[in-house]
Amino acid sequence: MAVAKAACLNHISRESSDIRRLANFYKEIFGFEEIESPDFGEFKVTWLNLPGSFPMHLIERNPLTKLPEGPYSSTAAVADPSNLPRGHHICFTVSNFDSFVQSLKDKGIQTFERSLPNGKVRQIFFFDPDGNGLEVASREAP
Repeated sequence: MAVAKAACLNHISRESSDIRRLANFYKEIFGFEEIESPDFGEFKVTWLNLPGSFPMHLIERNPLTKLPEGPYSSTAAVADPSNLPRGHHICFTVSNFDSFVQSLKDKGIQTFERSLPNGKVRQIFFFDPDGNGLEVASREAP
């Protein structure tokens, strides 16, 4: 029996040295909308919402942090999207998979594509401007 009752996703957070750049990326690529953000005083935040889905909390990175900007993947310290199927990422599903993939290519975003063996799920992996892993999947009709 689970300890939490009626658990659901509240938000996802991403830390960035440039939250405006990151906000613009998620707004342009996925259609997130900016919503009212609380004032945390000592650091900047931007709240985004993906209508019908979930909010994302972008938090200004502590300038004293010595860790790399993004996690890249669980197995590699370089930004290679082919590592993301087994690395840390957030996955979205879109209804316009082919045109979405073409838009990423038109923007010069490095991607890695694959399909699951049954062919019903196509996937594309890439990074946001801070090196956070992203996947977009399409579920095809059986």
